[in-house]
Amino acid sequence: MIKLFCAASAAILALAAPAWSAPLDVAAAKAQVAAVIDRDYGQLDALYKDLHAHPELGFQEKRTAARLAAEMRGLGFEVTEGVGGTGLVAILKNGDGPRVLVRTELDALPMEEKTGLPYASRVTATWNGKETYVAHSCGHDVHMAAWVGAARALVATKADWRGTLVFVAQPSEETVNGAKAMLDDGFIKRFGKADYGFALHVGPGLAGQVYYKPGAVSSTSDSLDVVFAGRGGHGSMPAATIDPVMMGARFVVDVQSVISREKDPAAFGVVTIGSFQAGSAGNIIPDSAHLRGTIRTQDAAVRDKILAGVDRTARAVADMAGAPAPAVTIVPGGKAVINDAALTERTAGVFQAAFGADAVVQPQAGSASEDYSEFILAGTPSVYFGIGGYDAKTIADAQKAGAALPVNHSPFFAPAAEPSIRTGVMAMTLAVMNVTAR
Repeated sequence: MIKLFCAASAAILALAAPAWSAPLDVAAAKAQVAAVIDRDYGQLDALYKDLHAHPELGFQEKRTAARLAAEMRGLGFEVTEGVGGTGLVAILKNGDGPRVLVRTELDALPMEEKTGLPYASRVTATWNGKETYVAHSCGHDVHMAAWVGAARALVATKADWRGTLVFVAQPSEETVNGAKAMLDDGFIKRFGKADYGFALHVGPGLAGQVYYKPGAVSSTSDSLDVVFAGRGGHGSMPAATIDPVMMGARFVVDVQSVISREKDPAAFGVVTIGSFQAGSAGNIIPDSAHLRGTIRTQDAAVRDKILAGVDRTARAVADMAGAPAPAVTIVPGGKAVINDAALTERTAGVFQAAFGADAVVQPQAGSASEDYSEFILAGTPSVYFGIGGYDAKTIADAQKAGAALPVNHSPFFAPAAEPSIRTGVMAMTLAVMNVTAR
């Protein structure tokens, strides 16, 4: 009975799992793709600079989405706009074969750009009820240009692959809820479940390099919101008050003991308080303090321990001050991106053949979070990989000066556009062709 069940299960799984395509001639494919990139790079550069100069915040990306929709329609894709708010899905069918999802992000960050680039953003928008500058300081403009470039290359090489491309431009990745918004809008029912998925991210590494890793490549994120309630009064009479600033300050320091004393030192875990708002004047003790932060983990047990420790520490701080219990709110965010081991191994082979020593194994998961994980959790085996963004001279100059390179989300983050986009197009196109080759 058990043997029959196992045999039947294996047969079902074999039918459910898509078969690998024919082996890809990497050298020939690379030459074809390189020719397309050379032909089209001027248009990709213009697209990149336009997107960089006109960034939009999450779920406000109407201009950005329209720009990409026009590009994809011009290539012959069937485009659906307004998915999950401002997202779009572009589909191209090219015979029987695997269904392959390729994702980019649309949104930018609520911050001022300070790169000094001639096409730097000076755009402003309303965010959380306030006017703010907006900038592509995470690299999503590079991603979008590479996404369009990969689509162009795949259209140009249609004779060499077969299947269905599902190019997804996702809104609001920075809030880690844009992917879920698309899925909640019936993404799978409307567009089908993909057999494979790919996404990339530019970072402060050497331009021309590609980074990959099986298993976890990012972290789970949780948003932390704590309000300490005190008793306000004159700054010269602290004994007549319950000082919420003191409680907040103590919490910021004490919560780190959860990381240093309760968590396994070998396990990743971060608690960062990025916002501390209290009071209006130096001689007034306010009646409340509002703290906001982020919690990053890569293991469910570590996450549970940290969340419990954060809550316990906040309550202990308030109790020690004789204050009411604080309001502690933890909102789950993006879940860790887990690369499929078999698909990563297959993709790594192509990256190694195409990029040689510039195909680099990522030694450990990154600390940042990303909601591409929602597509993976919805059933799409995927590879999420990185590309370097700085040219060799920029890196060498920084090392010589003893200066740190600006990282993603820095107002000075400015990837070298051409090598980053070219590498992104090449890596993404080859990854897709590798699972769809005729």
